[in-house]
Amino acid sequence: MKLRSVVRGCGSYLPPKMVPNADLEGIVETSDEWIVQRTGIRARHIAAEGETTSTLGLAAAKAALADAGMSADDIDLIVCATSTPDHTFPSTATMIQAGLGMHHGAAFDVQAVCTGFVYAVAVADKFLATGSARRALVIGAETFSRILDWTDRTTCVLFGDGAGAIVLEAQEGQGTSADRGVLTTQLRSDGRYRDKLYVDGGPGSTGTTGHLRMEGRDVFRFAVGMVTDVVEAAFEATGTSAQELSWFVPHQANKRIIDASADKLGIAREKVVVTVDRHGNTSAASIPLALDVARKDGRIMDGDLVMLEAIGGGFTWGSALIRW
Repeated sequence: MKLRSVVRGCGSYLPPKMVPNADLEGIVETSDEWIVQRTGIRARHIAAEGETTSTLGLAAAKAALADAGMSADDIDLIVCATSTPDHTFPSTATMIQAGLGMHHGAAFDVQAVCTGFVYAVAVADKFLATGSARRALVIGAETFSRILDWTDRTTCVLFGDGAGAIVLEAQEGQGTSADRGVLTTQLRSDGRYRDKLYVDGGPGSTGTTGHLRMEGRDVFRFAVGMVTDVVEAAFEATGTSAQELSWFVPHQANKRIIDASADKLGIAREKVVVTVDRHGNTSAASIPLALDVARKDGRIMDGDLVMLEAIGGGFTWGSALIRW
């Protein structure tokens, strides 16, 4: 017997303000055609004044708990993935904990940029698989609109705000790939590529928040090149294959990256969940947002084999293979 981290519920939250590409034409030199052709993005959601990463994350957490039929009393761990915390400290996770009225357990943030949710799943899984916790809220929440340079058309058109969450519960399995739950996680990083995707500020360097900076062509090349490693490692660890996958849920950064990655891995495009067109790149929130969409519309069903994959600034990259 082996303890597995089984998904019991999922939820999401998007700010009400939706910004189509046409609205950006009055801010920077761009067009709907230019954005769609290069990224596949048609719209994104932007947090309103008074909305923060923790308020978005709290709404997603409540939705996930409701979907699981649970309350905050049932949770003993919160792991929140974010690169845009409300404050330098305390952590966004503890603010969500307080918002849930939860006064027990542990809550902390994980920062791996766009790979953050995969890292957070891996961390929570280790707690549950070792018996250190019973149930965990794993959240990805971002307000990237707050760190964008709105005069830089190469970046400001790409990102949006939002949050997604899942509830994981430790359950006994047989230790095979037929078990429900997280079957394996594969994490990687390489700090040599810092200058390809970063924020040019921080409390320990400039004392400012800074803005996102990116070398788009290099990020595209590395994203497609690096994804193979962690996905194939997940297949090898579990004795599964691309043909057995029910769904591939990659980080929603760019439709061209998603398509190229699926093709390289031999994953049929009809098995790929794509939400970048309506959400933009929501960094650590993108995978749980996509999961919630695919679960709610009936695509992801109990027993499905689901591959999560992401790459983010650092560089960081990783995968998680889950039997739903």
